Amino acid sequence: MTRGIQGKIGGCALGVTATIVVSGCQTYEPKPLDLEAHRDAWLRQTPSDEPVRRFAAGLSQDSADSSFDPSNGLTLGEAEVVALVLNPSLRLARLQAGVTAAAAKFAGLWDDPQLAIDFLSGSGSGDPFPVTPGLAFTIPVSGRLEAAKAEADAALAAALTGVAEQEWTVRIEVRRAWYRWSAARLMVQQTEALLAWIEPLVTSTAAMTQVGEMVRTESALFAIERASQQVALRREQGDAEELEQELRTLMGLSPGAPLELVPSLSSGIDVDGATPDAMAGGNLELERLRDQYIVAERALALEIRKQYPDVTIGPLLEFDRGDSLAGFSIALPIPILNANQQGIAQANAAREVARAAFESAFTRLAGELEVALVRTRSQHAQREVIEGTIAPLVDAQLADARALLSLGESGGLILLESLTRVAETQMSLVDARLGESLAEVDMASIIGPQEPPRTESIP
Repeated sequence: MTRGIQGKIGGCALGVTATIVVSGCQTYEPKPLDLEAHRDAWLRQTPSDEPVRRFAAGLSQDSADSSFDPSNGLTLGEAEVVALVLNPSLRLARLQAGVTAAAAKFAGLWDDPQLAIDFLSGSGSGDPFPVTPGLAFTIPVSGRLEAAKAEADAALAAALTGVAEQEWTVRIEVRRAWYRWSAARLMVQQTEALLAWIEPLVTSTAAMTQVGEMVRTESALFAIERASQQVALRREQGDAEELEQELRTLMGLSPGAPLELVPSLSSGIDVDGATPDAMAGGNLELERLRDQYIVAERALALEIRKQYPDVTIGPLLEFDRGDSLAGFSIALPIPILNANQQGIAQANAAREVARAAFESAFTRLAGELEVALVRTRSQHAQREVIEGTIAPLVDAQLADARALLSLGESGGLILLESLTRVAETQMSLVDARLGESLAEVDMASIIGPQEPPRTESIP
């Protein structure tokens, strides 16, 4: 009889435990990949999609410029907004930060209680089986759970700063690609304009050759120059198309998505404000490394808390030969042999690595900022010389050569040389403006964004 009661008690305890475990567990649901659905959604994406407009509207609340209208052509600022929403690498970065957020949400929870049931066999024949069920709870008196929660929260802050850093990186990549594409478009326009000048000259010089006013070798040079510029135009058009596709990729748009871009070569960066102090306060790499140092601090605090023991306590019952005994069990580890010395030593070393990473990054970025400043000033000086000195001289030479030719004087070769100089000067000016813009972008990438990140508002 006693044995039957003990068996029922043990079976009941096991059944209750199984019920609790099943009710508290989640179930697995498969979610297979669907490349076709993803491809179709990607092909449908446009700069005018509702998520992009909604995010742009959120940005306009903190900005004086509240306009976002891709229908009249996409500007650089609008392209950055599109990239923030649709760029595929940023989507992945935010999802990865979501993993850290999930960990932080459930950090610091108490350990689940443990149910233990001991079955002891008697030494004599016919003796019953003593049953000893017990329930153990771990009481976190060490402060370990609070330290774990603090570390998880710090890791989440570092992850979000990392996302903001990647957002800024994508914006910088968009600016660089935009300026290169704009320069390519300007070169196409300049070459088209030059061909428009050369085309009638080829006809007129050929006619002059027919009436003996120009030798054939001189008029042939105009046709050769036209062919050379036509080849250059094809190359420049190919470069512009390639760079436009790079912009589409950065913005998360397919090759066939409707898109009209408005070229520009002006970044408007304040050179005087590009100081090491501004970099120290705005650079997102430094901000992320600051956050990672805090994570290392919290990790060390957690390892130190782990050396202090938690108490395990719980009720205890025993059923033996018809007798029932009740009491409780308690367990307290004694930190005299291990004391988590390895974990503490590793966390200490990791904190020093985090400190060195921050300090090394500051030193490197300060040097890179000075290089960018020197490059910006150099490119600015080159552009001013071309615009203020070389371009006017070439324009005057071209005007004089056209006047000579119109008067029927021997100015054909001078005119051709002038046209060549015009083409070279125009391309040099575009290159100088591009170099200045790219140098300013390098400076901006080091200084960091002037506005606060809005990662949480992005779909």
